[in-house]
Amino acid sequence: MDIRAADRSSRFAERVAKMLERVEFRPAVSAAERDAAYRLRYDAYLRRNLLTPRVDEQLYDERYDLIPSALTTVTYIDGEIASTVRLHVFADPETVSPANDVFPDVLHPLLSSGRLVIEPSRLAASAEMAAKFPELPYFALRPPWMAAQHFNADFIVLSCASGHEGFYRRVCGHETWSSPRDYPKVNAQVVCMGLDFAARRDRVEDRYPSYRSQASERQALFGEFSASLKAQKNPADARGERLNA
Repeated sequence: MDIRAADRSSRFAERVAKMLERVEFRPAVSAAERDAAYRLRYDAYLRRNLLTPRVDEQLYDERYDLIPSALTTVTYIDGEIASTVRLHVFADPETVSPANDVFPDVLHPLLSSGRLVIEPSRLAASAEMAAKFPELPYFALRPPWMAAQHFNADFIVLSCASGHEGFYRRVCGHETWSSPRDYPKVNAQVVCMGLDFAARRDRVEDRYPSYRSQASERQALFGEFSASLKAQKNPADARGERLNA
């Protein structure tokens, strides 16, 4: 990267960090909040020709959305819904999640060795808000980053539409871990991408200060979800102890 490009990148990162004052991250707890997230997903995926039209105009996953190990979050800018992402937190090969279903050969060796994974899925953004705020992709990915710190995760793993890996590789340093495969309810193949969170965290946060967060902010977003995860775990389970840390 030349000096001018580095300067532009630095100024953009500073602008993103400053805009955080106008951004709010919330768990989608109520039925109305979840419905809004499902509609936003549907609009975003339909716009990209990733699914076929549905009468209810929602993208809801019966297998994944309301399970104890998943939490849907919603990002607001100036009080208006801007993006949503579902987070899965797990350290057990038997846990249900999209990536664990599609890429068991990739994830099971990590999980069997006691590693804890954060998996963002169903990332979607408002077209209107994305046009208005070019910083939105960075805010949209902040909840998974916060979750990785809150739960002391080893890896952030995601399923990415084949051919769209560049953003994740450029911003956070994700690596492609698989060949393309089919994905539930999506008219496209995806690849598994993984990030060693501990190895990349400082570098990413130095480049993008907006990814830093306070413990109080993480607790507000994940506190109830974290308590629910603890209640689901057997205290004698070594992997459960990671979630209870």
